[in-house]
Amino acid sequence: MADKSETLDAAFQALADPTRRAILSRLGQGPASVGELAAPHDMALTSFMKHLKILERSGWIVSAKAGRIRTCSIVTDRFADVGAWVYGHRSLWER
Repeated sequence: MADKSETLDAAFQALADPTRRAILSRLGQGPASVGELAAPHDMALTSFMKHLKILERSGWIVSAKAGRIRTCSIVTDRFADVGAWVYGHRSLWER
């Protein structure tokens, strides 16, 4: 159970930041290179990469490198985990 709790903690922590939520929204349209993902954000690439690392460590995204281009893709399983937790608690919250 602790493993599932740690997974949810990491997933919600990753969602707590608006930059990371924007990255996930963009990746909902399909895979994108790091450069494409970073373009709309006014921050240094090293700072942006920290956001990608958090998303990758928490299981929201995966990345692959081909030559000099790193491409990121969304992992839809994470939505199911978070959705199941929210749905499981919904009736409690609505009382």
